[in-house]
Order: sequence, then C-alpha cells, then structure tokens
Amino acid sequence: MGTTGQMLITAGAVLSAGILLLTTYNRVYRWTLRQKAQDRELSAIRKENTLLTYGVLACLKGLEEQGAIRVRMLAPNSLGLIAPEALTAAITPRTALCVICHASNVTGVVQPVQQLSRALKPYGVPLLVDAAQTAGILDVSLSSLGADMIAMPGHKGLLGPHGTGVLVLGRGMLPRPLVVGGTGSQSESMIQPEQLPDRYESGTANLPGIAGLLVGARFALSHREEIEQYEDSLARDLRTRLSALRGVRVLGHPAAPKVGVVSFVPTAMDPGELCDALAHEGFALRAGLHCAPSVHQWLGTLHTGACRASVGIYNTETDVEALAAAVGRLLGPDRA
Repeated sequence: MGTTGQMLITAGAVLSAGILLLTTYNRVYRWTLRQKAQDRELSAIRKENTLLTYGVLACLKGLEEQGAIRVRMLAPNSLGLIAPEALTAAITPRTALCVICHASNVTGVVQPVQQLSRALKPYGVPLLVDAAQTAGILDVSLSSLGADMIAMPGHKGLLGPHGTGVLVLGRGMLPRPLVVGGTGSQSESMIQPEQLPDRYESGTANLPGIAGLLVGARFALSHREEIEQYEDSLARDLRTRLSALRGVRVLGHPAAPKVGVVSFVPTAMDPGELCDALAHEGFALRAGLHCAPSVHQWLGTLHTGACRASVGIYNTETDVEALAAAVGRLLGPDRA
C-alpha cells in the first residue's frame, strides 16, 4: 500500500487466494458427502433387523430403544444349541447382522458357530461372534469360526487385566465407532479418521492394560490346547460331583459341548444365600441372572437365578472336590 492509500494486488496473491478457497471448498464438500453418507447409513439401519441368539443383549436392546435397529432373538433347541435351519428361517431381506455367543456364560454350552456361519453365507449376512467365554480356550479366529467379526474381553481366557478387550474385524468390516474424537491424528479435521486403528482409538489409550493383555494373551495362546483340556477335565468333574448331590440342579444339557462354566440351582436354598455362605469359606461364585435373563427364562430359572462357578488354569482337582463338598455340607440333609 502506497502513501496515496492504494492497494496493489499481484497475480500471485490472487492465485494463493484461489488455491485457499478451492482447498476450503474441497474440505467442506468432502465433509458434506461424509455427513450425507452417515445419514443414509443411519436411515438404512433403522429399516434393518438384527438376528441374535442370546447374550450381547443389553447393548442391542439399547440401540433398539433408540430406533436404530430391531432385534429378533432365536430360541435354542433342547440341547441349548441354535439349529442352522432355525437361523436361516429367521433371515429376511432386511437382516443386517447375526450375533452369536460362542459359549453361554450361564450353561457353558458351545454353539456350532462353523455350521451357522456356513448357513449364513448364501444370504450375505455378516456374523459377529461374542467369544467372551472361549477366547484363549477354544480355537477362536475369523477363519476357524467363519466369522466376519469377533469380540472378546481381555480379562477372562486371555488372562489380561480388567478394562481391556479385542475386536477382530474381517476384510471390509468397518463398524461405526461408538466414541469419536481425541484420536491424536488428522487434527486438522473434525471428522473421525477412517484409517485403522485410529478410527477406534478415541481418547487416551490404556497402555498398561494393553501391555498386560499382550503378556496374558501370549501365554494363553501358546498353551491353548493344554488349557482347554485341563479346564474341561475340571468342569466335568465339578458337574459330576454337583449332580450327585441331593437338591442340586446342574444347568446345561449333559450331551452338549461346554467350556469351564458350571451353573447350578439349589432347590431348597436361595442361590444368593448359598454363594454368600461359600464366600465365607473362600469360594468365589456368582449368584443371580449373570446378565442373561433370556437364558434363565429358557431354563426356567428367571425367578431364582443360579450359582455359577468358573474353573480356570489356576484351579486344581482339590479345589473342585472342596467346592462340591462345601455345597453338600451347606445344603445339608434338611436343605435337600
């Protein structure tokens, strides 16, 4: 600007301003396209159904209450298993997802996920497997199960700390994150990054927990077959001992395959009262509905709940024998 108050505008300044405007327009345009895509996605979700065997229910019911999805639950057969034909009969053109608990956290019954996966393939319905009770114990992978996604906590069979978990995604599976922002990458954008793992790592990562999970998972996976056989032996022994007691009903069909989860109902004593008494003797069992009311409804134990024991690699045959003896003693002849 000269002394006369005139402003000189050079060709370079015009070019720079133009580039800035085009860049800004491009970012706004891309943001608009992504927002419209998300709106279309949400609109489509509201028109879809989700198939659910049992488990993982609370979060899906929460989405259903928001009008985002509709949930349909399938009842198991007499063995506690979902039949492939029952699954395919429930599929509609709007079915968006099938969610299956690999093993029940009440009965321990293991679902035939491979068979169910094969039944789903012709329909193109993605399969999400909840491996909370099986990861680190059974062979759990996308290829072995035929799953598209697998979710698992870190503190159970993977021997990691509480507050950790793993989500395994197959090719093309990019579900919308529940929490957004604070990823520490692409800070120039207000939109959640699409690349992995940033898309699902909002906030400060639990690095100590992740490190602990890594150590636990390495040990569990390197000894998986031994752990599977050992826990199966302990669980079978416990079921046999509890079944021999008067006034005790062990849940789960004897012929169904199971993991090391053993639930039982004392017929003449409140399960909570029994678990409290067992706690005073050093046994850690859980009483109640185990976040699985639909399973208890099917078992006929919705109004009573049950006692649940979970065997692990740090338990021994002596522990199993002592627990069964304590249950028998606490029930006593007058309780049976």
